[in-house]
Amino acid sequence: MPQGSSQPPRPHRVAVIVDEGTNPFEVGVATELFGLPRPELGHPRPLYEVRLCAPTPEVPMNHGFFTMTGIAGLDAVDEADTLVVPGRPDNVVPRGEPVLEAIRRTHARGARVVGFCTGTFALAEAGLLDGRRATTHWMWARSFRELHPNVLLEPDVLFVDDGDVLTAAGSSAALDLGLHLWRTDHGAEVAGAVSRRLVFAAHRDGGQRQFVERPVPPVPDESLGPLLAWAQERLGEPLTVADLAARAAVSPATLHRRFRAQLGTTPLAWLTGERVALACRLIERGEARLDVVAARSGLGTAANLRVRLRRETGLSPSAYRRRFPAAGGEALVP
Repeated sequence: MPQGSSQPPRPHRVAVIVDEGTNPFEVGVATELFGLPRPELGHPRPLYEVRLCAPTPEVPMNHGFFTMTGIAGLDAVDEADTLVVPGRPDNVVPRGEPVLEAIRRTHARGARVVGFCTGTFALAEAGLLDGRRATTHWMWARSFRELHPNVLLEPDVLFVDDGDVLTAAGSSAALDLGLHLWRTDHGAEVAGAVSRRLVFAAHRDGGQRQFVERPVPPVPDESLGPLLAWAQERLGEPLTVADLAARAAVSPATLHRRFRAQLGTTPLAWLTGERVALACRLIERGEARLDVVAARSGLGTAANLRVRLRRETGLSPSAYRRRFPAAGGEALVP
């Protein structure tokens, strides 16, 4: 290679363990999120690459729907930057030792380990979760607590990010966690582009409820979609919950119930989350003035922006800018 030349960084390597009885949907989530080419992002090389790996050459999937063949052995985890462990329905049956050992050695060398749905059981069996926060599907919360009483289970959230170990509550929550990983690795702007291609909500906070009741409505559709779209176009304005309720022509209490039923969160929490996401995008696009970011995102002041951004991302505005710099990025100024 000529002196001074450089290659683009290699893709982030994701290994997905396919064990006997694995749920196909969660394998599909991992490959859809991290295995597809994404020309819409404009990167010269893929940002992720995926390898499926298994303890045996042939792996029957959940309920024997089909058998997977021709995938890598478990030694593929040794090159992974992130290991994904999907769920399976027979959670009270322990995983085989080869799978557990693969999970342990992946974590021991510092890679990120992710459990989708009841894949959390495998992470607990491998000893990764004692004394740590985690979640799993609400239907299995009781049996999980009985089997793994030392895990700090949070059974009523979409996903838990505990640093190098992350867990998602269910199949659709695996998509939420996957987009959270995109945001963590590449910022809100890129994650938003990925979510648009998936036709999936760009940001559902991990703390939202995993089980949202959706009864068949006895009255015409009361979807929040039009209201959310209206509010997203006006985040920089001094919108309040009362303003949202007035737009929807309902009382604030009724609006609160609809948000809880349809989104698993409150109107104020949703509005704040959308404003933080907009602030992240503005920083990534190169806006260096904190007061401008705060005003345009509806967060009001630079001080409030700092508090909300750190609560949401764990980073200060300056640290966020360093992690996701804009082209020709300037230092953030107060």
